[in-house]
Amino acid sequence: MSLAGRSVTVRVPATSANLGPGFDTLGLSLSLYDELTVTVRDERGATVDVRGVGAGEVPTDETNLVVRSIAHTFAHYGQSMPGLDLIARNSIPHGRGLGSSGAAIVSGIMAAKGLLEGVVEIDALGLLALATELEGHPDNVAPALFGCLTIAWVTPEGPQFKKLNVHRGVSPLVLVPQATMSTALARSLQPATVPHEDAIFNVSRSTLLIAALIQSPELLFAATEDKLHQSYRAAAMPETDRLIRLLRAQGFPAVVSGAGPSILVLCSDPGQRLAAAELVAAESATPWSSLVLAVDFKGATVIAHPVDVE
Repeated sequence: MSLAGRSVTVRVPATSANLGPGFDTLGLSLSLYDELTVTVRDERGATVDVRGVGAGEVPTDETNLVVRSIAHTFAHYGQSMPGLDLIARNSIPHGRGLGSSGAAIVSGIMAAKGLLEGVVEIDALGLLALATELEGHPDNVAPALFGCLTIAWVTPEGPQFKKLNVHRGVSPLVLVPQATMSTALARSLQPATVPHEDAIFNVSRSTLLIAALIQSPELLFAATEDKLHQSYRAAAMPETDRLIRLLRAQGFPAVVSGAGPSILVLCSDPGQRLAAAELVAAESATPWSSLVLAVDFKGATVIAHPVDVE
């Protein structure tokens, strides 16, 4: 089947992984979006028009991560990659721990799914497997794909996920610094082993966190304690560490968002969110942006539409 004339628009949310104790397992989908329009063209190759975040910085040819993700999906299903024009309207900050690379990967895979509709059908686990192959870990791509709170794990048969609805009282606040953080650098700071008691501590807190997010937001402060990763990475982002300590000392459930350096505050009501933002504005040594967000419930969406013919 020819793909000539096909065009799709994809919308993918930002995500915050780990959520404190849920290292490499838990992720939350947030109401901040990258939007991508992909149109099949006659000429081979790909062009990318990047607008918003990353404009003038990310590649605009076949080496772009979104294009590579589309190509990976087409190749996986034995399909020939057509020529493509892409328009990327990006809002998710890059290198800040909000899943921008995962969003780019999911954008490409979802675009490929839309373009291949009627040719190849890709189910949820197929989407997750493709995204995990490219991202390396399923904890960021699962909430980007499916929305809400996701638990992700890996089996011999491939990555798996469970999506859970979040209590309406959970009010996320994301505090974003000007500085960036490399995920690879953050991971390099992790020790090869951790004390047994720290592992037990995190098992208890991560299970409590699931209960807090879906049923009992009043438990979020206790549920966001962590001993597995944040302290080891603190030296690489001292201002993030200082502000998290300050926020937690005042009773706010603050954690590192993903690999950092952004901070996620999982507030239990909108008033608490405002107070946390005011505290950081008053106490931060460098400029931080406050993003008052909601939990995204849909995850990635794709809409097919006709190409305008003049």
